[in-house]
Amino acid sequence: MYVLITYDVNTSTSEGRRRLRKVANCCKDYGQRVQNSVFECLLSESQLILLRNKLLSLIDKDLDSIRIYRLGKAYHGKIEHLGQQTAYDFEGELII
Repeated sequence: MYVLITYDVNTSTSEGRRRLRKVANCCKDYGQRVQNSVFECLLSESQLILLRNKLLSLIDKDLDSIRIYRLGKAYHGKIEHLGQQTAYDFEGELII
């Protein structure tokens, strides 16, 4: 399923800035950054559960926020992008 992860981590302290880096690195393991605090991920249900649990362990629930949008498998018609394209197509060919 296609998932959009957004987060807002309070960075007013050095601990908050550390949490922000950890959240971003965790999201990088599962998807691609499309904006500063936004990641697109193509995940199975079990991968989503793992990611959700990891993120919960990283944030301060009183100061930070994470939103997970499940766009499902038929996501192509649900996404409109305007401006510079910085993301790659998850289902397209990837040449390394």
